[in-house]
Amino acid sequence: MLIKSIPDFCLQYDELLGLLRLEWISAGDTHTLQHSATQLLLLAQTLRVQVLLLDMNTVPNISIDDELWLGTHWMPGIVQLPLRHLVLTIDGSQVHNQLVVDALHDLVQPAIHFESHYFPTPEAALEYFAEGTNRLPQLLAEWRAR
Repeated sequence: MLIKSIPDFCLQYDELLGLLRLEWISAGDTHTLQHSATQLLLLAQTLRVQVLLLDMNTVPNISIDDELWLGTHWMPGIVQLPLRHLVLTIDGSQVHNQLVVDALHDLVQPAIHFESHYFPTPEAALEYFAEGTNRLPQLLAEWRAR
């Protein structure tokens, strides 16, 4: 199911897999990142997401102010979710955001109870998490049709 209630994101939720996929869709503008990230956290709590797939390849460089806010307000909420897996897709050209992600991960490391995974593309991550189910073709088709 596609969710478009948070303007900065295109979201895809699969209840069977407990998976929520996120792609940033607001181009290079991140002035509403904090508001959208707050809404995302509330949605993930409501859905009791077990696999959170964040496509970091679509997120513009995260500002220092946003990094501080994410570390102070958002990451503590992430570790409270019933997550089993936090999945990030990020390629080698996204060095700035990779460093931000690593710093945020290190910040909450003692409280992390889920596995963290890195994949080069969202499709590779979906293939991994949908293995053994018939969900992958439907998820890919739904995403392409958005």
